[in-house]
Amino acid sequence: MNLTLKVWRQPDGNSSGDFVDYPANDVSEHMSFLEMLDVVNEGLEAQGQDPIAFDHDCREGICGMCSLQINGRPHGPDSGTTTCQLHMRTFKDGDTITIEPWRAAAFPVVKDLVVDRTSFDSIIEAGGYISVRTGSAPDANATQVPKDNADDAFLFAACIGCGACVAACKNASAMLFVGAKVSHLARVPQGQAERDERVLNMVATMDEAGFGGCTNQYECSAACPKEISVEAIAQLNRDYLAASLRRG
Repeated sequence: MNLTLKVWRQPDGNSSGDFVDYPANDVSEHMSFLEMLDVVNEGLEAQGQDPIAFDHDCREGICGMCSLQINGRPHGPDSGTTTCQLHMRTFKDGDTITIEPWRAAAFPVVKDLVVDRTSFDSIIEAGGYISVRTGSAPDANATQVPKDNADDAFLFAACIGCGACVAACKNASAMLFVGAKVSHLARVPQGQAERDERVLNMVATMDEAGFGGCTNQYECSAACPKEISVEAIAQLNRDYLAASLRRG
């Protein structure tokens, strides 16, 4: 198939950017979206042009690096799919595809389609940990976890921190991301020691980073490649209120 790409090009965070059109010819429907970009970049490099900068790592839908806004949707048109797992058979011959970086003040553009997501790292550093004793590993059955709690914890732990929820939200809110991290540890006994401190610190760090507030539009959950439920936001709000009241 032959396609036209409208790609956001921006040399660095201090410069203005614009869309540039590129042809993508003889694209196999079996290619992933990133493989298609690889081929386009090979052509640009052969012509002595600067290749398109984009983030990627595992290309297995696990790391969350492939942060592309495709035709106005984070990770593209397929639900529950990361950009690296999106295949070109999703598109049609002759299509024009618009590719942008995440648009959020807390995710400043580094170059082209690459954004700086260290604000997420700061949120994790603020509370994404538990207290454990050093030494040999405890017996796996030493701490009993009810199956329902374990199942819920696994669902929330599936968050890969890609930032699609922020990109989809009109307010650039990170509530689903923070909610997933808080809810994951709130469901297991090991997460109880820092429960109040965790939610207060993570929300404070989120606000300091410049993320917007949640207005319950649920675009975040719809765009999430791991389909994290908005129940994570409800859990975050409950924990935050309870912790605030206990701290006075």
